[in-house]
Amino acid sequence: MAAIQPFQVSIPQELLDHLKQKLSLATLPDELEGEGSDWDYGAPLVDIKRLVQHWQTKYDWRHHEAQMNKLPQYTTSISVKDFDDLEIHFVHQTSPVENAIPLLFVHGWPGSFLEVTKILPLLSDVKDGEPAFHIVAPSLPNFGFSQGVKKKGFALPQYAEACHNLMQKLGYTQYVTQGGDWGTWITRTIGLLYPSACKASHINMVAANPPSVTTTPSLPTAVQHAVTPYTDAEKAGLQRSEWFQKEGSGYSSIQSTKPQTVGYALADSPVGLLAWIYEKLHDWTDNYPWTDDEILTWVSIYLFSTAGPAASVRIYRESTHADDEILSMRTKARTFVPDVKLGLAYFPKDLFVHPRSWGRTLGPVVFEHVNEKGGHFAAWECPESVAGDLKEMFGRGGGAEGVVEGKSGMN
Repeated sequence: MAAIQPFQVSIPQELLDHLKQKLSLATLPDELEGEGSDWDYGAPLVDIKRLVQHWQTKYDWRHHEAQMNKLPQYTTSISVKDFDDLEIHFVHQTSPVENAIPLLFVHGWPGSFLEVTKILPLLSDVKDGEPAFHIVAPSLPNFGFSQGVKKKGFALPQYAEACHNLMQKLGYTQYVTQGGDWGTWITRTIGLLYPSACKASHINMVAANPPSVTTTPSLPTAVQHAVTPYTDAEKAGLQRSEWFQKEGSGYSSIQSTKPQTVGYALADSPVGLLAWIYEKLHDWTDNYPWTDDEILTWVSIYLFSTAGPAASVRIYRESTHADDEILSMRTKARTFVPDVKLGLAYFPKDLFVHPRSWGRTLGPVVFEHVNEKGGHFAAWECPESVAGDLKEMFGRGGGAEGVVEGKSGMN
């Protein structure tokens, strides 16, 4: 078995110098009069100009690299059936509490392992009576500092297998999960494929279908949905979901059909990559006060990623153009998963903001939290909320208390 090796981020200086050179030569488009204030056409020119200037003249990658290297990072080789072994990068924060609960944190696009960093101290510095966690946050294959996949067909089951096999290799035969964006779909798929290992999941992107008597295992849920009007917050959530489908999902159509074409722009143009990601950071959050350094660090992780930024968008194509068996996995992930206890966190500026009655069709729900503020990147925008959910869900009296055998989270 391949060893688990400590890892430090160390981007070659020539790549940093090349970035500065490319930024100095960037050609920016014009924009229509009045366009820059409303975001309707995309990232405003004034914002991109400011960020490019900051990236070129003030942004200090080495500072942020040093901050990342304070994290307990590792790499190891993980096998995935029918594919070459993959070198996987991951953060692994262990708790001093012997009975800590193993937690797998799975990011999405355009996120990264970096999203876990704000909840790490909140789940390690726990008070008496609160559960502690061993936290594993991988860079998914094709993302961050994990190896890229060189063969077609690496879809949700393969991402799930890579994450599951990593947990097994670390000795966590049973574990719980947390995820949003692709992390939702991947952790749901883990629950479908490995229910004896994945004992509970907490998700912060609740994508579900309306309950019906014919498709919902719980008859009371279907009946309640039929007779109970939506609240004002749920109506607003459905409007937000409709906005995303009509006005915010064009990127997904491109990445799901022709990822290679857009990949040339993402790989060759730092400005193109910046604009492509920055638009999502703005549109998918709830007035989160992004600093220029935060934005550029998120983008730089893609720019300097092991597989390159184009590799990260292939998950969209692979997960929508696979064979029927694999395609059905995503459909199943949006229906009732019976053997995995489920916690649901709702945020008003997420991409899918469905009524709670819809969320209850996804599995045996043991925890719900409707937040008044927050968006798609919950662990980054609202780390106290996500950490608080996990402590409550898995703590004393929580719906998933003691779900991992011999791992209560408390001494």
